[in-house]
Amino acid sequence: MQLRKKFICSYLLLATASVGAHESTELSAVEVRARAENLEGIAAAGSEGVVSSQRLAAVPILRPGEALEMVPGLIVTQHAGDGKANQYFLRGFNLDHGTDFATFVGGVPVNMPTHAHGQGYTDLNFLIPELVDRIAFRKGPYFAEEGDFASAGAAHIDYFRRMDASLAQITLGEKGYARSLLAGSPEVGGGNLLYGLELFHNDGPWAVPENYRKFSGVLRYSQGTRNDGFSLTGMAYRGQWTSTDQIAQRAIDSGLVGRFGTLDPTTGGETSRFSLSGEWAKRWASAQTKANVWWLKSSLDLWSNFQYCLNDYARSGTCDTGDQFKQGERRQAGGFALSHTVFDRWGAFEVENRIGLQGRIDRLYPVGLYATAGRQTVGTVREDRVTQRSLGFWAQNETRWTSWFRSIHGLRADAYDFDIDASLASNSGRASDQMVTPKLALIWGPWQKTELYLNYGHGFHSNDARGTTITVDPADGTTPVQRVKPLVRTRGYEIGLRSEPLPGWRSTVSLWQLDAASELLFVGDAGTTEASRPSRRRGVEWTNLYVLADWLAIDADLAWSHARFRDHNPVVGDHIPGAVTTTANIGLTLDHLGPWFGALRLRYFGPRPLVEDDSVRSRASALTNLRVGYKIDQRTQLALDVYNLFDRQANDIEYWYDSQLRGETAASFDRHVHPTEPRTLRLTLSHRF
Repeated sequence: MQLRKKFICSYLLLATASVGAHESTELSAVEVRARAENLEGIAAAGSEGVVSSQRLAAVPILRPGEALEMVPGLIVTQHAGDGKANQYFLRGFNLDHGTDFATFVGGVPVNMPTHAHGQGYTDLNFLIPELVDRIAFRKGPYFAEEGDFASAGAAHIDYFRRMDASLAQITLGEKGYARSLLAGSPEVGGGNLLYGLELFHNDGPWAVPENYRKFSGVLRYSQGTRNDGFSLTGMAYRGQWTSTDQIAQRAIDSGLVGRFGTLDPTTGGETSRFSLSGEWAKRWASAQTKANVWWLKSSLDLWSNFQYCLNDYARSGTCDTGDQFKQGERRQAGGFALSHTVFDRWGAFEVENRIGLQGRIDRLYPVGLYATAGRQTVGTVREDRVTQRSLGFWAQNETRWTSWFRSIHGLRADAYDFDIDASLASNSGRASDQMVTPKLALIWGPWQKTELYLNYGHGFHSNDARGTTITVDPADGTTPVQRVKPLVRTRGYEIGLRSEPLPGWRSTVSLWQLDAASELLFVGDAGTTEASRPSRRRGVEWTNLYVLADWLAIDADLAWSHARFRDHNPVVGDHIPGAVTTTANIGLTLDHLGPWFGALRLRYFGPRPLVEDDSVRSRASALTNLRVGYKIDQRTQLALDVYNLFDRQANDIEYWYDSQLRGETAASFDRHVHPTEPRTLRLTLSHRF
């Protein structure tokens, strides 16, 4: 297959037929190219797309969660140990660990509601990137099929059903890095049995070795395709690590610790995730039915220390135990999703009517916050038993009015029910909420390989169940705390344009705005709720792919956003802390240079306000990653990945808050940082058999 075809297949950011009901057949690379050049009837928004397995295979990925950086405008970082969920940024949001961006793997949701550490916690460390078939993404609350956490966007990651060949791979790197992978998909009983087994260890550049050890496994049996067939998938993951959390800048400046040092060598975590899921799809001449059912069991024990001695001094006037705390939970969850699509004609108009039903239940026994010292529990702040249920119904109509104009109308209704049995009786109770969210898309074109999109829609995210029944601060049992609404509404608008201005150059532009009624959230570090203000974010995204030759392609994703609180406060300020303004992800990919291949990528992560009055801002960072590969033969290749090629001393994350170091007489507000890893080399040997 020529590289031009491969690139166009790999960069399916402009060819989105595989999202939703439009995907009626499995396309070959040549067919994908043809559909990419004929955009009619494919996408519902300019910011909708698909990233293929070839796209992922072409770029160096430092952490599994960075697979989501292939979604234009999305930045993935880390503020603690690599075993913890990543930090995500998109469209002016500091998404924390996943709130407002919904993620699914193999039909199983990754976001965890009412999580011990953060609402919508999205831990992708179980992901095996080499097994990813595609990432279908959508941005904005314009899609009836997407529910909780999807206001900023959603990504559906799916594994292969069949691999072209079995894969044995080993990667070695600096600082104790070792990773091995064995995967394949033999034919069994008229279908394919996909398997993948990953073993991993890494110490990282930290003064206290991370000693991150993990096991990940996938087993999937499938027959047919994702549109006319079935699959049964099991996934397993277990990890444990020692964490170097963000550090007060003054501790580094004074020489108390080095840049990669720690102020608490016992922080870290242990986690596990096991899931089973089944997917079934049937395509008839004029209809499509899909069903999905899933179950998961997960656990987390996370020890952190962000303020060092602040609370300990306040309690006892000394720093005997410090401010370490543990967030822990044991969870079982299950759910389903059903959809039915009818392809019909209403008079002279082609129509597509879709309905769907989704449900989920989470049981946490328990979910808690504990005071600890050296990972030993010294007190319980709160420990709850929580049951959370949700049910969503959606309907959508797509009508093609003319050869150049179509519309998509959708309506979604969601109902939530929370039952909390708290360790403090006054914080126990039940809560419920419902929300109806309309959706609309108008699409014109294509004309001269150009299509225009106009989108409008309402969305929502759920709040932590514990915040819906809380009445007093669990730390002292007396201070009144205001409850939060279970569901928070969002409203979005978008104008999108996708075009092929020159042969081989595909480009999309999206202008968007997103309003949130409130940014209420549950602060897991304190066990209380924190009320924030209504907000407005707007911005522009520009995504490009230019295939210059059969051996060379350039891609560039550029994004700018403006985020402010809507209730103007001249005293406090209107900036939203952590809201990134500018991002860029630019890549150069080469292949068919004899046995050589490679990639060069630049990621720019712009400055963010750290406080509401914008008096303190984070520093920008620009990181470059390089891959150089050599094909030993048709089945064996060697690749060298160099991360942070120019060894920039940047920060993955920056915060502004108060803390107190051991020996200090008072607390100080300061910049708290988690450094980007220095230049890192990893060598991978891959063999297909």
